[in-house]
Amino acid sequence: MQVPLLDLKSQYQTLREEIRAAIDEVADTQTLILGPRVERLEKAIADYCGANHAIGVSSGTDAELVALMALEIGPGDTVLTTPYTFFATASCVSRVGARPVFVDIDPATFNLSVPALRQALENTSNVKAIIPVHLFGCCAAIDEIMALGREYHVPVLEDAAQALGAQYPSKATGQVHGAGSMGDCGWFSFYPTKNLGAFGDAGMVTCRDAELAAKIRAFRNHGMEPRYYHQWIGGNFRLDAIQAAVLEVKLPHLDGWHAARREHAAFYHQEFARLELLDTVTLPIEPYARQAAGGGAVNHHIYNQFVIRAPRRDALRAHLQQNGIGSEIYYPLSLHQQKCFASLGYQTGDFPESERATAETLALPIYPELTHEQLAYVVETIRAFYR
Repeated sequence: MQVPLLDLKSQYQTLREEIRAAIDEVADTQTLILGPRVERLEKAIADYCGANHAIGVSSGTDAELVALMALEIGPGDTVLTTPYTFFATASCVSRVGARPVFVDIDPATFNLSVPALRQALENTSNVKAIIPVHLFGCCAAIDEIMALGREYHVPVLEDAAQALGAQYPSKATGQVHGAGSMGDCGWFSFYPTKNLGAFGDAGMVTCRDAELAAKIRAFRNHGMEPRYYHQWIGGNFRLDAIQAAVLEVKLPHLDGWHAARREHAAFYHQEFARLELLDTVTLPIEPYARQAAGGGAVNHHIYNQFVIRAPRRDALRAHLQQNGIGSEIYYPLSLHQQKCFASLGYQTGDFPESERATAETLALPIYPELTHEQLAYVVETIRAFYR
């Protein structure tokens, strides 16, 4: 049996005619960059996640970059973030001339550790932003992180690249908030492998403040406002209308896809327990599930990835591959160990939980179109490896 890590073709086949019609409409109008399609998507995303403003851009990476540029974070500034995340989270900080300062992760959620963040705030000078990452589709501990941001007068910027639609039941406000709507600004990626994927690169910035939103809109178009007048040096971060059209078709299906991913995750938990593997393999936790059961956050975890901890991880991955099962390592090296960040002066051992995660974690197939037969085959193949 073949079980790919992700099968984009199966999703496309269900929406093929609607997507092609939307692309044809863009082609007929020849409004190819920004324009009404992008504006409609911006409003739809803002409404969906509960943000005041949403600004469409060329990628998730560019979304972070343009946000940092508009916030005027640059040389001499420091930004606190996690070393266990996709490279862009820290690289964008470096690209604007600021210094990323890493904070270790919580071993249960893989998200930013709140005690470690407090320690970093106490010991780091000139901190201009905190960037928590809602990793794998589960929100970081935003109540506590926002409280620390207020205490130390530091803005919180949400890296929600993997978490569009993830919900956070806040004890501080008593309300359910969408990822990307809680910090001073946030950003999403629509890379094709994301839960909501475009037909190429695309991204979105969200924020609360209208003045900041207007500034980001200018920065995405070379800092130009009005036309051919440049108050700032921005960049070309504009969103193509074809990408917006594809995303607009897909967005109404997203909650259904999230429900399928959560159902698959529940099936995985059931099968790992039935085959008595829970003492061997550590499954992802759902830290907000209890609040969700009480009528709170339905999308408390959207499972952009289903990531386990596994002994002899690399050998297990090879075994899965030999049996037709796709998997991936997110991420094989902590960012403080990457060669390009050597100048930051970190050493192996500085962030033990992040380093342990890079050695133990493995993502299993979780996309909505999987069958129970395929999921059961994945778990049975893992059991065969550990016999």
